[in-house]
Amino acid sequence: QVQLVESGGGLVQAGDSLRLSCAASGRTFSSYVMGWFRQAPGKEREFVAASSWSGGSAYYADSVKGRFTISRDNAKNTLYLQMNSLKPEDTAVYYCAAGFPGGSSRSYYYRSAYDYWGQGTQVTVSS
Repeated sequence: QVQLVESGGGLVQAGDSLRLSCAASGRTFSSYVMGWFRQAPGKEREFVAASSWSGGSAYYADSVKGRFTISRDNAKNTLYLQMNSLKPEDTAVYYCAAGFPGGSSRSYYYRSAYDYWGQGTQVTVSS
């Protein structure tokens, strides 16, 4: 079991940066694949980024590639999402998630790969 708490959201202008954090409880954080998803009003929750258990591999949605960076500090049980060059279309509630997805890394892109979810943090980007 792991509990996840996101922080770092807020209201920013287009072009600004934000860093989201996800603090995890439990002693097995380093064993989990960790992901970030987001959900805009009226839309499905969508994949943003994922990190392998070691942090050695990262995966991104095409819409954020080159602007967002996922990282993790296993010693601090914390996942991060550095978001640069923010756009109004990045406005959403951002969720972190943890899981033990089997199979290939392609599964990391899907909500079904994750067993635990945080409550989310709101990111609003004004134009």
